[in-house]
Amino acid sequence: MEIDRVSIVVPTYNEEEAIGGDIEVIQETMDASRWEYELIVVNDASTDGTARVVRGYDRVKLLEHEQNRGGGFSRNTGIKASTGDVVVVTDGDGTYPNQDMPRLLEMMEEKNSDMVVGARIKEAGTLKFLRLPAKWFIRKLASWMSGFHIPDLNSGLRAIRKDVFMKYMELLPWGHSWVSTITLALLSSGYNVNYLDIDYYPRKGTSTFHPIKDTLGYITLVIRTVTWFNPLKVFMPMALVVGLVGVGRLIYDLITQPLHVTPSAVILIIAAIQVAMLGLLADLIVKRR
Repeated sequence: MEIDRVSIVVPTYNEEEAIGGDIEVIQETMDASRWEYELIVVNDASTDGTARVVRGYDRVKLLEHEQNRGGGFSRNTGIKASTGDVVVVTDGDGTYPNQDMPRLLEMMEEKNSDMVVGARIKEAGTLKFLRLPAKWFIRKLASWMSGFHIPDLNSGLRAIRKDVFMKYMELLPWGHSWVSTITLALLSSGYNVNYLDIDYYPRKGTSTFHPIKDTLGYITLVIRTVTWFNPLKVFMPMALVVGLVGVGRLIYDLITQPLHVTPSAVILIIAAIQVAMLGLLADLIVKRR
């Protein structure tokens, strides 16, 4: 595919310390590239000087929320207002190598991608001892449930076709899990998603990420999103586990008490059949939709 115009969307919330540097890197990088572009910064009701800093730069479109809605909602706001056929989203906290945006776009053209995700090669966030095992588990869970290898589930730097994004906008959450949801949605729907290794830097300012709360939220999100797009991936393993336990109980009953089957074995086997039927019904609904 050939990219005609690129829109760059940067959601911000109290990023006074970092947003200026990010804007400078983006403009310098994209000015030297071969693509026509626009830069959109979405101020999500910041209480510091974020908006003032952004207004100090030429050729930046500033969109502002009157109330804080979340990073996902801010991305939606920026993408809806964009005019490019491809949108690059990044964070405004100084953590992502925005000088790599041309590499994302080149991979998008070369591999005819619907989305290219910047896969971080290291963790530089706060509370690494909690983040690393939590992110590893969530990434493995998402890879297993989606059936695809996912090097980075929730990277904030990615390029995506706008027409593809618009199909899923109403399904995307307003908070941190926006990036994870769009990744799983496109993979589960058969779109071409590729990954590019990138660096990751310590953030400037205060993080809004809550390790325990957001980790539990991500696990729920993975299960819910995969259920939405590919319910058999959720229901069939559940039915198999319940069915195996039921059959195991049945065999135990027949060995220890010949010709006598306990109610629990029957209940478990019936429950497994019901879960499997629910999965098949959900799958038919998804396919019809």
